[in-house]
Amino acid sequence: MAEARLKAKLWITATVRACQAQGMTATVVRKGDEDAGAVLIKQNLRGGGFRVLTQVRTAEGNLAWLRGTGPDAVTEQQADAYIARQVDRDWDLWVIEIEDRDGRLPFTGTLL
Repeated sequence: MAEARLKAKLWITATVRACQAQGMTATVVRKGDEDAGAVLIKQNLRGGGFRVLTQVRTAEGNLAWLRGTGPDAVTEQQADAYIARQVDRDWDLWVIEIEDRDGRLPFTGTLL
């Protein structure tokens, strides 16, 4: 489990740093369980609404992101409600908020 925690923490730290290097603001708004935890990305489109992306794996085992709140931007209240429902089901989730008007992401992975 320590290896999984280290990988998660390294991934989260690398994501926050990559955002900063690309001129985006990124904040860990919820820390997950120390032994495990999936990641949700709350995208703040800075006046254009919000999206929540859920970390998933493809059938081949590759990292992908599912638009949990659908294809269109939603209000912050809708994004927060989605996150709250996910936390109720999986209390060890990590949540990172990324602010970028254009909705850019600092990492690779298929967007579903």
